[in-house]
Amino acid sequence: MRWSIGLCAAALAVVAASCSSPSAPAAVERVSGGPTGSYVVPSGIHKIQHIIVIQQENRSFDSYFGTYPGADGIPMKNGVPTVCVNDPKTGQCVAPYPDRADVNGGGPHSAPNATADVNGGKMDGFIAQSEAGRKGCLVPTDPACSNSATPDVMGYHTQSDIPNYWTYAKDFVLQDHMFEPNASWSLPAHLFLVSEWSAFCTQADNPSSCANALQTRPAERPQNAPAVYGGEAGPKNGGGNPKHGNKNTRAGQPVYAWTDLTYLLHKHKVSWGYYVVSGTEPDCENPAAETCGPVGQSAHTPGIWNPLPWFDTVQTDHQLGNIEDVDKFYGAAKKGTLPAVSWVVPSGEVSEHPPAPVSYGQSYVTSLINAVMHSPDWSSTAIFLAWDDWGGFYDHVVPPTVDQNGYGLRVPGIVISPYAKKGYIDHQTLSFDAYDKFIEDDFLGGQRLNPATDGRPDPRPSVRENEKILGNLVDDFDFNQSPRPPLILAVHPKTTLTGTPAPSQVSSAARAPDADG
Repeated sequence: MRWSIGLCAAALAVVAASCSSPSAPAAVERVSGGPTGSYVVPSGIHKIQHIIVIQQENRSFDSYFGTYPGADGIPMKNGVPTVCVNDPKTGQCVAPYPDRADVNGGGPHSAPNATADVNGGKMDGFIAQSEAGRKGCLVPTDPACSNSATPDVMGYHTQSDIPNYWTYAKDFVLQDHMFEPNASWSLPAHLFLVSEWSAFCTQADNPSSCANALQTRPAERPQNAPAVYGGEAGPKNGGGNPKHGNKNTRAGQPVYAWTDLTYLLHKHKVSWGYYVVSGTEPDCENPAAETCGPVGQSAHTPGIWNPLPWFDTVQTDHQLGNIEDVDKFYGAAKKGTLPAVSWVVPSGEVSEHPPAPVSYGQSYVTSLINAVMHSPDWSSTAIFLAWDDWGGFYDHVVPPTVDQNGYGLRVPGIVISPYAKKGYIDHQTLSFDAYDKFIEDDFLGGQRLNPATDGRPDPRPSVRENEKILGNLVDDFDFNQSPRPPLILAVHPKTTLTGTPAPSQVSSAARAPDADG
């Protein structure tokens, strides 16, 4: 745990061995949240000294794990789906079907599309939205676009398509009720990931100037491919409009003035890193290699997947340098110097965001996990893997509602740790808010992103970590078990995917970021 080391008082010399930090957790900690309003954090959670959140893109739970044994997958009888979705163009009801294509199209996935896909709980709007999506977009990864001539949103992948992901699920923990925290697209999802909110602010350094913004406004969207990721505030992108009274808005940059998790981490002297792809990704010619990514070309993490440089708190706390290239993550893992909290986000090519190949994303994620498993830090690490939104793909579970922002549709979630239960399926209702709650319970004594207590009040509609419906990731661990050994997988496993492009043939669309529609 990379906390600052304080001096233990002489009078406490007899217990100096337990005084590794001035904020060392007490044996019993009661924190806010849970179905009764509070709960006791098990002391075993502090065996986890490194939390890593790997965020991929645009897949629903049913599209990846709809046939996983024991999970709440696609409703079937004798192996045949019992559900279907109407195709307005043909009048036929289309059932989910196995899709071996490595490159998928998906469907529109912004806020109006989420509402239409759910359709009041009928979960039957997916094909209609795909057919109504924009075609021939200059930026095909625009969430208002459809990337397939023929809708493929009812298609799903099986174990033979994504064997590594299924292996992680079988050997560790699969979460089958993980929901996107917001019913919208990638930028709000990543804002929720690091701050539990998506807002529009009119004044820098003034959290009270922020208002709820599920869809986000153009002035709040970072440039698609920012030239810098740390050390500077980021490139200009239009900023606020003085005609609308935003006199204090920083011209040319989005204003993220509300409170994010890094503010609390910095306040408690807890180290963190946000790792992005900002250059050439590691190449891998050896199909059995363990720690190299799948492509060797110039790549970028889109700005909408890396919003932290524009948060006032990150700038004020002089922590822009914590936002680094992913090669720093590999290096820290190798040396055993991972920070307490890491977020890792992809480039377009390895994101699994259509039309990026599924296989490229699986290889990239495997390389990250292998690097951690080879690390001296493995024995004290928890990895949380999830996909940021559903990407327009079919899912049959109706999302719960906790406030005006969400939850959004269901996405896959996997927990990997030497303390994770083996072959466990977590049926709790979860969202990315559970990641923050786990981080807060482990490192912050249960301090929440709560305007009433965090010292930086903003008008967020709810304290997401305290939602009674939100499950607790502690349930995915057995802190009494001996740490489990690493499970090293081939970066390029044999699959049944078809149409896999060579790196030089990856569609330029796969390198482009989301743009809101």
